[in-house]
Amino acid sequence: MKAEKTDLINDLVQKVNASPFLFVVDYTGLTVPRWEELRKRLRGAGAEIHVIKNTFVKKAAEKAGYPTDIATALTGQTAVVTGDKDVCAAAKVMKTFAKEFEKPKLKAGVLDGAYLSADGINSLAELPSKEVLQATLLGVLNAPASQLVRLLNEPAASLARVIKAKGEKGE
Repeated sequence: MKAEKTDLINDLVQKVNASPFLFVVDYTGLTVPRWEELRKRLRGAGAEIHVIKNTFVKKAAEKAGYPTDIATALTGQTAVVTGDKDVCAAAKVMKTFAKEFEKPKLKAGVLDGAYLSADGINSLAELPSKEVLQATLLGVLNAPASQLVRLLNEPAASLARVIKAKGEKGE
């Protein structure tokens, strides 16, 4: 194998290992302006899309220890999406872009070493954002503490209401 090919594969392995996810998409028929728009949207979500020869992606996936199922998606005109941030944000960008322009088509993916079908990626896109999930978790964690504070304050509040009621009666 030529040195350039080896370098390309090694660079791709580094990208794949640095990213918690990889999506394989079919970009057939996507125009250059739309391609640039997709890149811009993905960049905003902390992801990037690259067109790389299918055989190089297969070899890089093997080196990275990805499931062999991903190789079946590497046919035709494919691009790979990787990123270093929120996988759900990248999945949302891909889903909304495909809904808007009917291209590109999600084929498959890998998340933390596990194979994902196109439906699995779409399910990720339906999840709330990371910030919303964190806020929900914080609310769940704070709820018992808030209830405890209200419970501890209730005897004093009850006494204050009784004294106020007695004072209003004039006793």
